[in-house]
Amino acid sequence: MSTFAQKLEKYATLAVRVGANVQQGQTVVVMAPVAAAELVRLVAVKAYEAGAKNVMVEWNDEELTRIKYKMAPMEAFHEFPMWKAQGLQELAENDAAFIQFYGPNPDLLKDVDPERVSTANKTASTALKGYRSQLMAHRASWTLMAYATPEWAVKIFPDLSPEAALDALWERIFEATRVNADDPVEAWKEHNARLARTVSYLNEKRYKQLVYEASGTSLTVDLPEKHVWLGGAKENAKGILFNPNLPTEEVFTMPRQDGVNGVVRSTKPLNHGGQLIDGFSLTFKDGKVVDFSADQGYEMLKRLLDTDEGARKLGEVALVPHESPISNTNLIFYNTLFDENASSHLALGQAYPVNLDGGTEMKEEELSQHGANSSLVHVDFMIGSADMNIDGITQDGVREPVFRAGNWALPV
Repeated sequence: MSTFAQKLEKYATLAVRVGANVQQGQTVVVMAPVAAAELVRLVAVKAYEAGAKNVMVEWNDEELTRIKYKMAPMEAFHEFPMWKAQGLQELAENDAAFIQFYGPNPDLLKDVDPERVSTANKTASTALKGYRSQLMAHRASWTLMAYATPEWAVKIFPDLSPEAALDALWERIFEATRVNADDPVEAWKEHNARLARTVSYLNEKRYKQLVYEASGTSLTVDLPEKHVWLGGAKENAKGILFNPNLPTEEVFTMPRQDGVNGVVRSTKPLNHGGQLIDGFSLTFKDGKVVDFSADQGYEMLKRLLDTDEGARKLGEVALVPHESPISNTNLIFYNTLFDENASSHLALGQAYPVNLDGGTEMKEEELSQHGANSSLVHVDFMIGSADMNIDGITQDGVREPVFRAGNWALPV
């Protein structure tokens, strides 16, 4: 067996044992590009070895996606197969585990009318709201992982041949997910424990506000009284630990939907719906984006913000040190799974109910009363940098350093 084959098998093991943490008798749903067939077969083997009852695979193909966007009539983007949406929701409600491999071409839809992309995104988000709410409340186990494709690889490594670029990207994926460790599963237990210590410290502090200062950014973010910090492994409704993202370097919580004020500037490109949005700034007043600009992808950003009322508000604040494994590669991945774990970030749109004490038991109206934002979208964008300072304001008004020069200033 080649070295790459050995690493790919370890990667499949991580997906099953650390990502979704498949349990005896569980149905497993794998979502993947058709190019990932070899990896998906390995995941199926590992899942059945872990006791899975059934492994179901949902394939996708970017070329078919592009053909549809270029050739289908506009009315096609107002439709979504409800049998699929209802099926996914039913699987989630019945304790299925979801494993998704993600490696989109950042330029796939760069010459497609943004109206088509935004319409399709909104249609899908509306149809899949019930399914996604199950995942965002952590009622079901799920994990999102990368799959290296030639199109993605050459975007990151334009000076390499396609073959060398693909090899380089796989190696970065294996490094970031700790596949290169002697025992990757044990390495993830240790990493999750480190993140848990930071989470515990922040939950004890209970800051009422975070203050961000960096080049192009001067922002205050109020936190709900009952906010909860999370990071690393999470518990599903049955108390089973799973890792929603592999890799992950973040700790995150919920902002008050009406408590964000100031200006924030992005520090990495955002790949949204197959189009890039870059060099953008957002101005917030009382939680809502009231002005914005972008060097690239302005129309796509505008349509994202206009998705619904909640798309102009924040649903997540996440802290990631500048000195961290993915950031230290000095690469832009054009892929939110990686770029958000190289940089502190915010998310426009839907808040995670799990970031509010008792939030998973609350209805939407009650969540809103406690400060949680509601939206069809949840889009992370990167704001961290080597010059970012973040302070926490305690309940009695004391200002304490949380980040200095892009890195943790906490005693943990």
